[in-house]
Order: sequence, then structure tokens, then C-alpha cells
Amino acid sequence: MKKFVTNLAFLTFILFSTTLFSQDFSAFQYRTVGPQRGGRVTTVTGTPVLPGTFYLGASGAGVWKTDDYGTTWNNVSDGFFDTPSIGAIEVALNDPNIVYVGTGSDGLRSNIISGKGVYKSIDGGKTWNHIGLENAGQIGAVEIDPTNSNIVWVAAIGNAFKANEERGIYKTIDGGTTWEKMLHISNTTGFADLELLPGNPNVVYAAAWKAQRTPWTIISGGENSEGGIYKSVNGGKDWIKLETGLPKGLIGKIDLAVSAVDSSILYAVIEAPGDEGGVYKSVDQGKSFVQTSSNKGLVNRPFYYTNIELDPTNPDIVYSNANPLLKSKDGGKSWKTMSVPHGDNHDIWLNPNNPDLLIQCNDGGANVSHNGGKTWSSQFNQPTAEIYQVAVDDQYPYWIYGAQQDNTTIAIPSSAPSGTSAQGIQVMIEVGGCETGPSIPKPGNHNIVYNNCKGRFSVYNKITGVDREYSIGASNIYGHNPKDLKYRFQRVAPVHVSPHDPDVVYMGSQFVHKTRNDGVIWETISPDLTAFEADKQVPSGSPITRDITGEEYYSTIYSIRESKIKKDLIWTGSNDGVVSLTQDGGQTWTNVTPKKMLKGGRVESIEPSQFNPAKAYISVDGHLLGDPTPYFYKTEDYGKTWELLTNGIPSDYTSKVLREDPKIAGLLYAGTEYGMFVSFNDGQKWESFQQNLPVTPITDIIINRGDLVLSTMGRGFWVLDNITSLRNPAIASLNETPVLFQPDNTIRYRSPRGSGDFPNYPSTGVLIDYYLPKEGKNEVQLEILNANKQTIATIISDSTKVKSTKEEVENMGLSMSFSYFDTKLETKKGLNRFQWDMLQKGAWNDKESRSYKNGPMVPPGTYTAKLTVGKETFEQPFEILVDPRLAEEGIDETIITEHIAFENKVLALLTEARKFQSELEAEIKKSNGDKKASLETVLKAIKNDEGAYPQQMLVPQIAYLSYIVGGADKIPGNEEVERLKDLQQQFNAVKQQAQLN
Repeated sequence: MKKFVTNLAFLTFILFSTTLFSQDFSAFQYRTVGPQRGGRVTTVTGTPVLPGTFYLGASGAGVWKTDDYGTTWNNVSDGFFDTPSIGAIEVALNDPNIVYVGTGSDGLRSNIISGKGVYKSIDGGKTWNHIGLENAGQIGAVEIDPTNSNIVWVAAIGNAFKANEERGIYKTIDGGTTWEKMLHISNTTGFADLELLPGNPNVVYAAAWKAQRTPWTIISGGENSEGGIYKSVNGGKDWIKLETGLPKGLIGKIDLAVSAVDSSILYAVIEAPGDEGGVYKSVDQGKSFVQTSSNKGLVNRPFYYTNIELDPTNPDIVYSNANPLLKSKDGGKSWKTMSVPHGDNHDIWLNPNNPDLLIQCNDGGANVSHNGGKTWSSQFNQPTAEIYQVAVDDQYPYWIYGAQQDNTTIAIPSSAPSGTSAQGIQVMIEVGGCETGPSIPKPGNHNIVYNNCKGRFSVYNKITGVDREYSIGASNIYGHNPKDLKYRFQRVAPVHVSPHDPDVVYMGSQFVHKTRNDGVIWETISPDLTAFEADKQVPSGSPITRDITGEEYYSTIYSIRESKIKKDLIWTGSNDGVVSLTQDGGQTWTNVTPKKMLKGGRVESIEPSQFNPAKAYISVDGHLLGDPTPYFYKTEDYGKTWELLTNGIPSDYTSKVLREDPKIAGLLYAGTEYGMFVSFNDGQKWESFQQNLPVTPITDIIINRGDLVLSTMGRGFWVLDNITSLRNPAIASLNETPVLFQPDNTIRYRSPRGSGDFPNYPSTGVLIDYYLPKEGKNEVQLEILNANKQTIATIISDSTKVKSTKEEVENMGLSMSFSYFDTKLETKKGLNRFQWDMLQKGAWNDKESRSYKNGPMVPPGTYTAKLTVGKETFEQPFEILVDPRLAEEGIDETIITEHIAFENKVLALLTEARKFQSELEAEIKKSNGDKKASLETVLKAIKNDEGAYPQQMLVPQIAYLSYIVGGADKIPGNEEVERLKDLQQQFNAVKQQAQLN
């Protein structure tokens, strides 16, 4: 019967959803929870005109700006840029308001996000305009003519994953209105860098680079004819190739630097075979070069680093950004390591007026130095983390887990972990494993965390801080030809805990492995479930530099999921395009790959349905094959047939992850390269669900306790609280009638008030969603009713109505109901959301804005939200639940109710005392002589003197009792009970003494 009801609800939901119009979901806002720890930054710059102003360009987080030397950073590209991947930023030399940005990071990792052209700002980054080159792919450099900021040059590397004709050197002479391709070699060779000659911007140097990534290798470099350094002396009309003294054979990525004080000096760091790789120097504007160093640290990972820069006042001081950051003081002959906050270095900019003032960037963010790199600004002020996946535990509040690129695993609370949490302070712990993840807390015991680190399995214990490794094969797989490996693991090899038994853990190489005892014993339960094409089992990195970190290991299992409703039904997906299924726990397997699926595509995620065991969804990523098309598929017959589900998703929004709502069949959430989507009809039609999310890849999604939790490749974790309304069929058929959606049951947490912008920990409250068919100003009112249908709070949308009810409020006496105006009770047409803070009537205050506010939280129980729109009223029930942590302490609903009753007695006394003080002060103003003196004596007994640390008198003492009573749910202490009696007696005495009535 239960199954029938579920299916009937699903059919009804589908029927409603067929009429869904493009809805405005802006009422549902995501919030960022961190980490506030910097992620990968690939370009930085500053301006000598404003020495405290710097920009950073992240690989997945857009453009950020600081105007206080890196103390604080603010994003300036959100809402303007179509991609978060930044390749180059340049500020006009004499006008800091003019900024050009080339999108598309030049560090060609496999998870690189595509560029979408060039953007320009004429107001210092407040607003931006797209000015073309949208198909140029990754952009290695942008240079502005110092004599004319409308003349701009761009070095386009091109599409990172396929040949394209847009590779080349571009120039605009009209500020980006039109562009001309000035130099082009081929559709496989682009340009990583360009430099203008100081004093003569018609002289241009350009560094050609043949580059492409595939899922199984990195191509960086080619024959000499496919790369090298080019020079023009007439503004790009003609070019010659510079060859004297440079490598003659294979040549790869090159970066250039021209001295600002001696234009005859040109440096190049060059990827080339053996000792030919390194730094070259010319003292005759490129006519000839001499190699100054073949230090391997200069070119140890060229596709990813390769950046050289000069001190703007001294051509003998040279910086090389790689791993590590190196500095030379003798023209590139000898090098010493510089200490920076993080490894994997990408770019550096030095102030030409003061080269000790500089900014540098790496995989941990951007950092500013005032003293030439001796000390640096913090990287813990840039919420730009690249997170590979997301998991949650079963704590209250729940914590969010993931792994940050080139950093550590992370666990952070979804909300303030306690009612006394420090305001605006990030709470974050490392939980074993390493940068790749996943990091999965054990169901039922969040102190145990299962981790993968580049194919190595470990179990972390939070209590002891011990991370025990039990790797399958117990072998270091770095540097190997994958065809020779016994087990092929991707860096982000999947770890999956069985939904039927938390002691059963699966992990994927080319096989599915299973452990029942935290990895002490592993068994292999599948054959090779990949395509395993021999020509793709090669050492990664060609034709010059090997780079074998596991990221390019092809033919590995990339995703594993066991059905939540049918034990031993396990789906897998490989990174070379194979989907497999077992229904008997691994005894037999079937290849169920969609027949029309992109060959070799990476199966990013699998989602077995939670309503039908024959049903599953997959997400297939083809961007590494040069195909950005989204591919989401659904099967309803155990993979025999598949249906493509992409209607409504733009054609270049590469698919990342699809998840099914656990409560409503057919309600789906999809994460793509550039944002979020929702479907109310099982994927037949998708609606944008981006809201306030920044444009960045959504790497994973989980639905937990009614919240939507996301990980992103550049902006950390985000949470959309309470998606209950999305589960209501009414949302798909909104028309001319107001709708009050049923609020979700809410746990009664105590939380700090206002945690600041970051991390965004909200105060606890009931989220109430409602729909208005038209603007409802002056007509909307929300009431909260208790179980006895008594109104305990009235929230009004128009302040004039509060004034009309003032007399009513003043005369409430002991009534616990109160009315107030709140601008957050929105009245706009469409969907609206209001957070009721669950607070009862507080004490009276002589300041009207504070009067009756901040009372005790209502007790757990059943409540009703009542919405009035004009003459219509709507009601929806909901529950407020005891904090499970309190329940474990034995603090139940009875104790909480008794405690609130006592607290209200204290508040009633405080109200009476404050009103008495107000009346007394008014009477003193009207009195004189002995009467005035007598009343002033009474006032001194109840009101503090002015000045520092005065003796606390009667009214402040009552307020203090209110403070200590209201700080926690508890059995009132005997001292508190006796203190209330004492204060009541004191108050009765002063009233008697004053004789006001």
C-alpha cells in the first residue's frame, strides 16, 4: 500500500509539473559555509597608482580585489563573468580604473574550466563588459599598451582539450570592440605568453605552445616548428622566430620577462628535453640567447607552472614560479628557494615603485608581502577552495566533509556548532586522507572517517587523531605506466559505504573492492569493469615531461553506488565510459553502458533511485574529450535502455552530478560546470536553480535533513536550507491564488545571533515559504499559533499597522502574544521566504525597536503558521523538535516547558520594573522639593549610576537574572528561584516607597 501511495504521489507530481512555468526561485538562497581558506590562484596583479590594491584570478573562483594590502578580499566578477576560470589580469598603467581580464586559466589540469573570452572594467572592477574572444579558450596573457589603454594584446592558448583555430595572438585598438588575429601557427599550437617592449610597445614577444589534454595524457610541447619565441617590431604586422641560442629540438611551454629598466634584456623559462630545459637570457632584444640555468626546479612541472618575472628596478633579480618559488640575484645563474605560505606557485607581481611590495599566488591562494617576501598576508581570507566531493555525518547540527585541492580533507559544521560559537570564526578540522578525497564519515559513528588519498585507503579516528592506512595492494602507484599496474586507481578513487551496513565499504580501482573490517581485509568482488583500451595505457606527459600522479590513469572505476532499497544491487561507472551492474553483491556483473553514450566519457556520478530498484541516473563528463555537452541519463529497466535528460540545460554546461530527492520521486537536482538545475518531472525539463550561487562547477550534491548541500570547484561548500517547498506539488502549479507551503519540522537549536557574512551560520528559525500572485504590500500578515490555537506572534508587513496596534500591544499585560513589523516579511509577487526566529514575547523596553523582542524560544510542540493576504487566510501545521543533543542529556519537552514558564516570570518582573522606572523618571521631571528628592532616592535604588563599573541596582539585577536564566534550557536552579523571590520582594518594597499610584 505504501508503494502505491508513493507512486500515486509521483504521478500527481508529474501531472502538475507538466504545466510548470519558468519560476523565480530567488526566495531560496544558498549560503556559504566555507572553508575560508584560499584555493588555487593562477594570476595576480597590482597597480603602482594604488599601492594597496591588488587583484587575484582564481582557477575556479573568478576575480577578487583587495584595497587593503590583502587584509580582506572581495569578489568583483560575480554576476558578470560566464566562467570562474581566470588566465590573466592587467591594469592600465596610469588609470587603475581600467582593467582587462582574460578568462581560462593557463595551468592545464584535467579539471580546468574553460575560458569564455575577455572582460573589461572602466570602474576598477565594480562592473564589467564582455568584449569578445569567447572561443579563444584558455588565455595565457593580457598586455595593455602603456601609451593607449584601448590597445590590448591577448595570448590565446586555445581549447585545452581539442584542436581549434582560435589559438593565436590577438590585438584590439578600440578597447575590445574589434579584434584582429596577429599571429597564428596551427589549430594545435597557441600562445602561453606575450610581452611588450618597455618604451616601444610596437615591439612584441610571443611564446608559442603546443598543448592539449586528454583523459590519459598531457601533451605539452612538440617539434621546434610547433613552438618557440616570436618577435614583431611593427605592432604585430610581421613576425620573426627567435632561434639563436635556443633549443633546436622539442620545445614546450615558455614564459617571458622583459626588463623594465633595460629593454635589451629578455628572459625566457623554457620546457625542453633534459638539460636544455631552464632559463635563457638575451641582452640584445632576442637576437641571441644564452642559457643561464638548467635547474630542474625551474621546469619541474611545466604545463602547470612556468612563470618568470623580473624585479622592475634590477634586471639581475629574477623570480621563477614553479614548485618551489625560486629567486636569483645574479641574472638567473644561481637560485635560492623563497618561503611562501603554500606550494605550487603560479604568478608574481612586484610594484615598480617599490619591489619589496609584491603579490604572489599559488595553490593556496594569493599573498601580499611588504618586505620582499620575508612575511606574507594570510590566505585564510579567501573562500576559494576547490572541493572534489561532499559528504555529511549524523551529528546535530550535521557536519560537511570533503577534500580540498592541494590541501587537506575538511570537516566543517553546517550551522553554528553551539549557541556560544565565536562570531564569524571558521570552525574546521582535518579528518585524514589528503587533497583528493573522498572523505566519508561512518554512519552511526562520525568519529570514524573513511578516506582515499590518490588511491590509498585509510581510516581516521577523530578522537585519537590517528589515520590508519590499509591500501589495496599496499603499493605506491605514482610514476608507473598504468598498463603495468596490478591495481589502477584514479587520484579521486571512489569510496562508498553500504547503505545497508556501515561496516561494509567499497572502493574502486579497475575492480570493485570490499572490506567489512575497515580495510584490514579486502576482497575483490568484480572483474575489470572498464573499457581498458591498450593505446590509452601510457605514461602521462609527452613528448617532453613525464607527469604521472594518477590523474591521467585511464580505465579506472570513477563512481560506485549501492541501491538504498535493494541490498547487493551495485552500480559502477568508469572514467573511460563503462557502466556496470550487479544484483547479487558482485557474483555476476553486466555491462549496461548506454548504447549511444559518448565513447570514453567519464561517468562522474551514479544515482540509484530510492523509489524503484530498476531505476538509476548517471552523469557523464565529456569535456576531457573536447565535448562540453551535458550528458545526464536515466534507466528504468536495470540499464537495458537509457534516456537522455538534458532539456533546459545549455549545450556547453558539462554534466557533473545528478541526485534524486529522497522524499519525492521525480524531483531531481543536477550540478554542471557552470551551475545548478532542478527538475520537477524526472528530468524531462530542467529549470535553472542558481539563485545567488556564484558561477562555478558543482562537483557534488547531497540532500540531508531537508537541506541541499553542495561542493564546488572553486567556492567551497554551500547549503540551501529547507527544500520542503520544492517537494510540494503546488509549486508546479502556482497561479492566481496565494499559497502557504507547509513548513518543515524544525529542530530547536540554540545558536549565536548573527555570525557575520562568513561563515554564514544562520540563527535557528522556522523557514516559512509562501507564494503571492501579485504584490501584496499592506496586505500580508503572518501569525504563529500554538497547539491551543492561541496566537503567540504576529508579524506584519506594513509598519503603519503596527502603530495601529500599539495600544493593543501595550495592554497585553500577561498575554504572551505580541505584534511587530519585519521588513523580511516580503510581499513581492512570486515565491517568498520568511524565517521566524521562534521567539516569544520578551520584556518591555523603553526603546520601541527592542520592546517585547528577544524573548525565550518557544517550547517544542505543534504549531500553526497562519498567513493572511488581504481577506484570505491560509494555515499550515508544523512541529518544533527538541535538540537531540539535549535529549541525550535528559532535557526533555517537560523540562523545557517548565523552564520557559519560569523564565517568563522573570521577564514579567523585568517588564514591570522597567515600566515602573520609566514612570518614576517621568514623575521626577514633574515634581520638586521633598517629593522629588524622595523619588530620586527610590530611583537610585533601582537604576545604575553613570560611569564605569557602577554598582548594579535592582532593575539591572532583574535583567541579569533574566540573562542567566535564558542562557540555556535547564531545570531552574534553586538559587535562581530564590533570587526571583528576593527581587520580587525588593521591587514590591520600592513600589510601596514610591507611592506613584
